[in-house]
Amino acid sequence: MRAGHLIYKVENLDNGVKEWRHKGFAVEYGRAKNPYNAIIYFSEGPYIELLASTGMPRFFKVLLKTLGYKGVVKRFDSWDYGTDRWCGFCIEKDHGDLTEEINQLGKYKDRGFNMKSAKRTDTHGRKLKFKCFFPAELSLPFLMSYFNVDPKPRNFVHPNGYKRVSKITFATTTEASKIIQELLDDPIVEIVVTGDEGVVKEVQFA
Repeated sequence: MRAGHLIYKVENLDNGVKEWRHKGFAVEYGRAKNPYNAIIYFSEGPYIELLASTGMPRFFKVLLKTLGYKGVVKRFDSWDYGTDRWCGFCIEKDHGDLTEEINQLGKYKDRGFNMKSAKRTDTHGRKLKFKCFFPAELSLPFLMSYFNVDPKPRNFVHPNGYKRVSKITFATTTEASKIIQELLDDPIVEIVVTGDEGVVKEVQFA
């Protein structure tokens, strides 16, 4: 698996889009009507998701808690509330489901939420389908299958001259770092052991 995308929490989506465009990035809303996120694509490597909210109904979070997924809800709440910051990291695979990777998580697989089918229609009318697995432990990144349609532009350079994310520093626990290194094969990701509950410490561009 490789670095899939980074989530940057924004309190206000329109303001967040303006801010990142001011930084010289090309930003597109996640969907045309009532968007809750926006995307910064690169031709290669991970993309950035500006997230104002998960769009998840409150009753669904209550249901997840009832079913024993309190840690998963804590992850979603960290994306729904708080100030502007890096708040999530995803690792992904090119195709297929996530069964093998979920099984690699061993004891963690039964404490995570497996979203076997998700989709959205982007502003270009493309129907993007994907699968996700959200571990209850925030020390672990979440997993995602790649889109059924590749939405990334070809040979694209942002107005600020950046072509890609060149480095991601992800801080976590000793146990989680071992699991991540078994799953992940991506030279741009640096895993550091700090005892944190899965924190994106630094993102560099080139």
